[in-house]
Amino acid sequence: MADVYRNYVAGQWVECKTKKTFPNVNPANTNETVGLFQASGPDDIQEACEAAAKAQPAWAALPAPLRGEFLYKAAEIMESRLQKLSEEMTREEGKTLPEARGEVKRAVNILRYFGGEGPRQFSYQIPSERENVFCYTLRKPLGVVALITPWNFPSAIPAWKMAPALVAGNTVVIKPASLAPLSAYRIVEALHEAGIAAGVLNYVTGSGGWAGNALVEHPVIRAVSFTGSCEVGNALYEKATKRRVRLQLEMGGKNPTIVLKDADLDYAAAILVNGAFFSTGQKCTACSRAIIERSIYEPLVEKLTAKTKKLKVGNGLEPGVEIGPAVDANQLETDLKYIEIAKQEGAQLLCGGNRLTGGIYDLGYFVEPTIFAGVTAEMRIAQEEVFGPVLALMVANDFEDALRLANCARFGLSASIVSRDLTHVHQFINRIEAGLITVNLPTAGVEYQLPFGGTKESSFGMREQGLAALDFYTETRTVYMKYTQ
Repeated sequence: MADVYRNYVAGQWVECKTKKTFPNVNPANTNETVGLFQASGPDDIQEACEAAAKAQPAWAALPAPLRGEFLYKAAEIMESRLQKLSEEMTREEGKTLPEARGEVKRAVNILRYFGGEGPRQFSYQIPSERENVFCYTLRKPLGVVALITPWNFPSAIPAWKMAPALVAGNTVVIKPASLAPLSAYRIVEALHEAGIAAGVLNYVTGSGGWAGNALVEHPVIRAVSFTGSCEVGNALYEKATKRRVRLQLEMGGKNPTIVLKDADLDYAAAILVNGAFFSTGQKCTACSRAIIERSIYEPLVEKLTAKTKKLKVGNGLEPGVEIGPAVDANQLETDLKYIEIAKQEGAQLLCGGNRLTGGIYDLGYFVEPTIFAGVTAEMRIAQEEVFGPVLALMVANDFEDALRLANCARFGLSASIVSRDLTHVHQFINRIEAGLITVNLPTAGVEYQLPFGGTKESSFGMREQGLAALDFYTETRTVYMKYTQ
């Protein structure tokens, strides 16, 4: 019998008003239900928002260094349970155990980082042009903020939204993705055990249609931070901007890696495998387009396909597994659909392309890491996000042609170049249309202390992570004070 997990509202673990639950299923073994979660509706959102609004004045009045202490304590609690939380993440999301362990540790580091920002929240003292006038700025929290998080980083993304929101003095209502709600639950649980005041943090699970819409539309919400699909993000934009609610959207990507002729081919192949296939390609920063200079195309592709064919696909809890399953049946169907689209468009299948069957594979949603050659800029496989282990190879005549191909998509989240040529590297940095730029590194693999976000249709609003995250969750006030009369 699977455990039942409750919502967290006003400091209490409570059942939802609908009295219904939904299963959280292991994508590597669909016979296993990881847990049952609350199928919440608008009444549950109402209760959570009211609790957050009630708690916000006292939380904002608490000195920021003391708010940061709760994040430190929660980090210690989570770190003490690192192995358990890692295994739970693998079971609910599918990523390999080493990847899950790294993500839980990252969430711990995020809590510590923003815990440290409690004492460090700064203001500016600016000289006035008038005599005996003292001018300075200060930060004020927005109030109640709504956080809507995805399934692919079920611990790190909730942490990097919750931590800056809380340390800035906001109260929070978080709705995690229904495909992986347990990892966010564990962060909330740790903050509860750390002693955070009732109503400061509220956790509600349920569908985006019922719970998500009610959350975004609630009148007490002053800001919405969302990570997910472009379709949902664009709908949120239409709703939130009508009410002048502050909005932060992180959405899709079609991330390129350019490989120039001076690159080390073994190194380049390893970078492409890492960026395209690790986490089953289920990262918004995953590499989905490799743009290779013509003179090295054939030898690099030979090395790349050889490395890809050696990848071990399976249950992420098993030692040696490098690629886990798609997160659910819908994502598997999407992966297979785009593989068929690429074939129909005339792309050449070099390896992979099939659902894996037989033995343990029949229990989950496994697909082979897939590479297509002969991809042109007009093909859907070069323009639309797959969010799976599918890599499109494109040939470039030279650096300028490669840059043109890299910039031809409507997304602009991350981009990479592999080259020793410093002139081309700097030209790439200055001209690529992406918010995250890496050199001789995969497109994926960001760090919590640096700003995160894209350009074009990938992102909207202020940056996440690092010091920049506090800008979204605060308002700047400017003070002019004459100290003589």
